[in-house]
Amino acid sequence: MMKIAVIGASAGVGLETVNQALARGHQVTTLSRRIDSLPEHPALTKVQGSSLVADDVRQAIAGAEAILVTLGTGANTQPTTLYTDSAKVLLQVLGETGATPPLIVVTGFGAGASWDYNGPVMKLLFRWLLKDVYADKSAMERMIVNAYPRWEMVRPGRLTPGPATGRYRVIDELKLGMRVGGIARANVAHFLVAQAENPDRLGTYPALSN
Repeated sequence: MMKIAVIGASAGVGLETVNQALARGHQVTTLSRRIDSLPEHPALTKVQGSSLVADDVRQAIAGAEAILVTLGTGANTQPTTLYTDSAKVLLQVLGETGATPPLIVVTGFGAGASWDYNGPVMKLLFRWLLKDVYADKSAMERMIVNAYPRWEMVRPGRLTPGPATGRYRVIDELKLGMRVGGIARANVAHFLVAQAENPDRLGTYPALSN
């Protein structure tokens, strides 16, 4: 059993991650604006608050042996600074504590250098709908990579519904012609919990796909 913090836990990948971490016997502390969607569980501590508020973040990550960041903006494609603003607060709090637990962050395939490896259709979609969101995700990646020693940037493809199967591809290198398609949110959560338990890809940018 270990203590895992999940920042951005009320829906999507975050909620799946909470449920799977609890099922594997871990102690979980969550930070999210809403807590009504989270399960009732003796090993779960819910912090209702914001990733932009240092006191809330401090409470959520206290004693964490791994920190999983699963923030998202849902269907909102408007320009945002959520990712970079949250990263600033998290790095500030970690700097104050002096602790360096593995920091495993979900961004998305299309962030950073992976943008160049999207197919033409996805590039068009990103250019018209997701450009600003992914610009902030890319900036968050750079911010954390340049300031924190133990990081991992997880870049799933298009998120889909469905159960965790444990059957998916983990792509460690960017290559011309690579295909990164959809992946169930539950399988992304499966990967995150596995990396919290055994963070053997620190310092890398694994892409996830069916």
